[in-house]
Amino acid sequence: MSHPATHTGFLQRLGERTVALLQQPAAALQFLGQITLAAGDCLRQPRRIRWRVVLFNIKSAGVDALPIVGLLAFLLGVVVAYQGAAQLQIYGANIFVADLVGLSMLREFAPLITAIIVAGRSGSAYAAQIGTMVVTEEIDAMRTIGIAPLELLVLPKILALMLALPLLTVFADAAGVAGGMLMAQARLGVGYGEFLERLVKAVSTTDYLIGVLKAPVFALVIVVVGCFQGFRTRGGADSVGQQTTRSVVQSIFLVIVADALFSVALSMLHL
Repeated sequence: MSHPATHTGFLQRLGERTVALLQQPAAALQFLGQITLAAGDCLRQPRRIRWRVVLFNIKSAGVDALPIVGLLAFLLGVVVAYQGAAQLQIYGANIFVADLVGLSMLREFAPLITAIIVAGRSGSAYAAQIGTMVVTEEIDAMRTIGIAPLELLVLPKILALMLALPLLTVFADAAGVAGGMLMAQARLGVGYGEFLERLVKAVSTTDYLIGVLKAPVFALVIVVVGCFQGFRTRGGADSVGQQTTRSVVQSIFLVIVADALFSVALSMLHL
């Protein structure tokens, strides 16, 4: 027979976790409001924007991510073309592999896979960097000497990733189409010229822009979640690891939710 204290302890832990879970959205909204106010101050005084930090973040989150983004987008294009080839061959519609690869990569897969890679790669780095600074009391020291942590640590990351992620998405578009084109030639006998000619007819400028314009929204989600979880670090090194894991899980989840909302909205607008 279990002791009543056991039940009490379980209920207490359950209640504490529930309260913490309910408090997190409110804290995230407050954090987003603070970022908005800090961004407004920087817009009124552009000299406060730390361009050197922005350029460093563009390199670390954008340029350094090119190899892994290009490789995975290329392989995804290969997989899409390979899976579609079997069905297209049945109906003798080999040329429509260009429609399949072009629309799926440019509208959905390229922006989504790029955002997921960056969330795992850079979002975790943001949470770990800020979390470590919280633990070592560097954030408190910055506030003491009059440096606003949001202006130094968060806004440059937002600006950098909102510039870098659309460019990474364009690169992923090209890599994915290249992978699909290679597989179409190998599996279906569709020449490169035929593929590109059909691709131009199948994919409109609107389809291309839809994929690219998703990227800044995904970038904002990744940076805000990563930095928010970093600032919520409490305790020691274990807490840094926990917050880093949470930032990756939450940012990928919210990116997929945002992509689903985009799909619903674009469907309602007939785009």
